[in-house]
Amino acid sequence: GRTAMTLRHTPVLVLALALAACGQGPAAPQKGANAAAGQPLLLSPEDVVTIRSSSLASGPVITGSVQPERRADLRAEVSAVVLQVLRENGDAVRRGDLLVRLDDTAIRDGLASAEAASRAAEQAYEQAQRQYDRMRTLRASGMASAQALDDAEVRRNNAQSDREAAKTRVVLARQQYQRTEVRAPFDGIVSDRKVSAGDTAQVGKELLKVIDPASMRFEGLVSADNIGEVKAGQSVSFRVNGYPDQEFSGKVRRVNPAANPTTRQVEVLVDFTGDRQPRLAGLYAEGETTVVEPAV
Repeated sequence: GRTAMTLRHTPVLVLALALAACGQGPAAPQKGANAAAGQPLLLSPEDVVTIRSSSLASGPVITGSVQPERRADLRAEVSAVVLQVLRENGDAVRRGDLLVRLDDTAIRDGLASAEAASRAAEQAYEQAQRQYDRMRTLRASGMASAQALDDAEVRRNNAQSDREAAKTRVVLARQQYQRTEVRAPFDGIVSDRKVSAGDTAQVGKELLKVIDPASMRFEGLVSADNIGEVKAGQSVSFRVNGYPDQEFSGKVRRVNPAANPTTRQVEVLVDFTGDRQPRLAGLYAEGETTVVEPAV
């Protein structure tokens, strides 16, 4: 016969279909000790099914804003007057597109001067090299002194140093000249124009911003008291101001290893998942992480 198991009270769901297997219907007579009132119902292990379930719960609240991962603050690298701003806010740009042109008059003159000095230094070096070669030949035939050869070598070496320094000045002047043209560092959109034609741009002055709208992410903050419940890879559902009827989903990419010493909050980066994501930067967002509770 089968080994029997006594069914006792338990928090799990039990499916028991033993009656049909033990009798021939409701009218079948009960035999043996199990027929007595109050006796436990005997079931075989094959007749018991246990269903375990887990539940999803809301975790800590994350508040922050939607920001692009790829963003560039383009600043002036030379002091000059702004001649042209070729893009407006919202304009799409391709990598290498000219965005701002600065006045290059003084820098162009400086480049021309450096190139002229470099040519003169090259000629001086070539002359010094010829004199050194001639003096070495004369010294070999005994027609020049050792001191004269040494002096020619010193002049040649000095001319060589002057030539290299002049080449360096040309390279620097050319770099300055190229910096009068501000170009897009990647494909994106102009998000914040800061200057207009006629403005004076000092070194470090912000000219405009370029963002990649396809690289949006949720940059949020979580209270340090609850940061233990947030982990990389965790799912996040959140809403974004400006999209009241939409709920976005994401996944935690990284949790900052240090809390802000003033606010006691920890930065959390969340990547968007799915097909939907906002295309505007700076929008406020609030969401909750999803915590899977243990099975019961």
